[in-house]
Amino acid sequence: MAPPCFAGIDCGSWNTKAALVDAGGRLVATAVSRTGADVLGAAGRVLAELLERAGVARAEVAAVWSTGFGRHAITFADGSRTELDAHARGALHFVSGPLTVVDIGGQDAKIILIDEAGRRVSHKMNRKCAAGTGSFLEEMALRLDVKIGDLPGLAAASTEEVELGSFCTVFTGTEVLGLIRQGKRPADLARAAYRSVVKRVLEMERIEGRVVATGGVVAFHPMVVTLLEQAVGAPVTLPEHAQEMGALGVALAARAASQAEAEAAGAAGTG
Repeated sequence: MAPPCFAGIDCGSWNTKAALVDAGGRLVATAVSRTGADVLGAAGRVLAELLERAGVARAEVAAVWSTGFGRHAITFADGSRTELDAHARGALHFVSGPLTVVDIGGQDAKIILIDEAGRRVSHKMNRKCAAGTGSFLEEMALRLDVKIGDLPGLAAASTEEVELGSFCTVFTGTEVLGLIRQGKRPADLARAAYRSVVKRVLEMERIEGRVVATGGVVAFHPMVVTLLEQAVGAPVTLPEHAQEMGALGVALAARAASQAEAEAAGAAGTG
């Protein structure tokens, strides 16, 4: 019989991500699916896709754990962890502490401080406004009349530095329309949108030391990482599977819990 695997599902506001690790903690496969209005359905679809990609039968999965804003709606999950715990574990899979994790998702941004022992020591979250998140970039793409996937290429053609002053996504959209009427180029406004995301993140917490970026925004908008590096004056690590970092972290949490249970059972048996 093959050693067991452990699956993690990160249900985000935009996408639901899944990751599978083997008994040794090695990442086997990942999958991503749109969340939509049916959280449980999205979780079921992404898990099925994950297992198909990995070539693993459902019976070989010892546990499925969940994280993300919709984690409690995934009724078939065997356990769960907060997004803070999951992203910290995922980042530590690639980079040892101490470090600062900057996670930028569709609806929120998080800064997680981890010490040299791999313990979370503090965190800050931005949940009051979509500014500094993926939703903000979606709104900017809409105002600039481009697809969100075309925003990075557009921003790369920027030649003039333009500042966006508003702190609210709705007001910034209005501000962008005004700047368009003033003749500002879409490319310059696209880059300004990325600078605005970085500025909002930096306002949350002082970022220092080794920095790891996670989340769908940094995975698909590398200019955010570049601008963040310029702002903090140090390299920012963008690990492989940055979008699926939370799913990886909660899969590793499931594995750790299983190992702890096995060790406890073994100790009881020899007592």
